Amino acid sequence: MKNSLILPNDGPEGKVEDGLQISQEELGIEWRITENHVTYPDALKFMEDRVGKIFKKESPQTVWLLEHPPLYTAGTSADKKDLIDPDRFPVYDAGRGGQYTYHGPGQRVAYAMLDLNLYNKDVRKFVYNLEEWIIRTLAKFNVKGERREGRVGIWIDRGNGREDKIAAIGVRVRKWITFHGIAINLDPDLSHFEGIVPCGINQHGVTSLVDLGLCVSMEDLDVAMKEAFYEVFKPKGLPA
Repeated sequence: MKNSLILPNDGPEGKVEDGLQISQEELGIEWRITENHVTYPDALKFMEDRVGKIFKKESPQTVWLLEHPPLYTAGTSADKKDLIDPDRFPVYDAGRGGQYTYHGPGQRVAYAMLDLNLYNKDVRKFVYNLEEWIIRTLAKFNVKGERREGRVGIWIDRGNGREDKIAAIGVRVRKWITFHGIAINLDPDLSHFEGIVPCGINQHGVTSLVDLGLCVSMEDLDVAMKEAFYEVFKPKGLPA
């Protein structure tokens, strides 16, 4: 994997990308951007290792931005009947909550490995904050993302009763350290979602920023995500 590490102080193991510098007030989070597509087993291996090290105070909290090659993942609540085309792409057991989802090029996946001891030891609140992170990111492009009662993820009202999903959420928490995270559709091949019933919901469709008519680069999205992250995730003791 080709990694670009975004650290408080640039060092030999990585570089600081333009627009993504971390100030001294934001110490404690390591931002990683991987330019090449990351296989799902490699991502799981990294998260397992990093979560253990965060718990032992051997590594910093980490937000990892990446893209996967085309694949499907099954959460702990996945129903086999929702895997419509099992031979289309590789299928992996994710170990996270939720059902089936798709990952692939053009989709920004953000794996958040955070220590909830520093925020709120409340998984529901953490999921709410992940939703808020997505909503605020989309708002920076004048897109109104919305929660829906009983539906996981963030949704776009397309009018005339049509609602499409633009972002997915799936989390796991071990010893109050989080892993997995969110996926925002920038410009994936939306036909790839047809091999599954995304998150068990077949009454609605999927969309992306480009599908909504926006010309947004992955770099633009990364900058917006970082800004929105620090608006939402504030350690205990800091003003909300």
